[in-house]
Amino acid sequence: MKIFGELEGKTAIITGSSRGIGKAIAKAFAERGASLVIHGTSEDTLIALKNELPTHCEYIAGDISEPDTSLKLAKKCVDVFGKIDILVNNAGINTRTKFLDISNDEWEKVLRINLTGAFYACRSVIPHMMERKSGSIINMSSSAGKTPHPNASLCYGVSKGGIDTMTRKLAYDFAPFNIRVNSICPGPIETDMSLQWTDDYRAKVLNDIPLRRLGKSSDVASLAVFLASDMSDFITGESININGGKYMN
Repeated sequence: MKIFGELEGKTAIITGSSRGIGKAIAKAFAERGASLVIHGTSEDTLIALKNELPTHCEYIAGDISEPDTSLKLAKKCVDVFGKIDILVNNAGINTRTKFLDISNDEWEKVLRINLTGAFYACRSVIPHMMERKSGSIINMSSSAGKTPHPNASLCYGVSKGGIDTMTRKLAYDFAPFNIRVNSICPGPIETDMSLQWTDDYRAKVLNDIPLRRLGKSSDVASLAVFLASDMSDFITGESININGGKYMN
């Protein structure tokens, strides 16, 4: 059911949108009038989500670390909707391996999916946005990209720090084309993974958050709606914290 029209007439590509934060963003965009191309690795999951959304929605299943996947997403959006207004780079993975135990394969996989995949997606959509002199790109980062995190591996933090650097550089380079690029840096968010925490660990996490609660996927989705909409049309190059005050800068 549509609740607002902030994104009426907009088209959006959302990577990693089959569950968690990506799914919440897809639902929030659809409820506000956007047409979508969603992405994930499971075709069945994407079909199920497509059937839930109250908007015109297409999907592409594939590995975001392969450049062809981003090209297919951009082509699908242009072929079906005629334009690309918004890209949300949400696809990503997290690991918690201690530094000396990180394998070559783990290091390369995390950076390939989290950072290189976002690079491929930006490279695929920006020429279309340049042609229309309009666009909003939202990259999913993390507070782990800004400050060391005891429960995240070095490769995860490095990938998210790279996302923030890429955000600023693209925002600077493509501002003359009215393309805005921002990143979202969530802190502790209630997800399937957080349900596996012990009571002691959950209490410790909550104690470190001034607002004394975990974030919700819908909190992040609301920020994504703002950044995708004309309400934020003078904001670019920012990496915005959303963590209940756990990390402030």
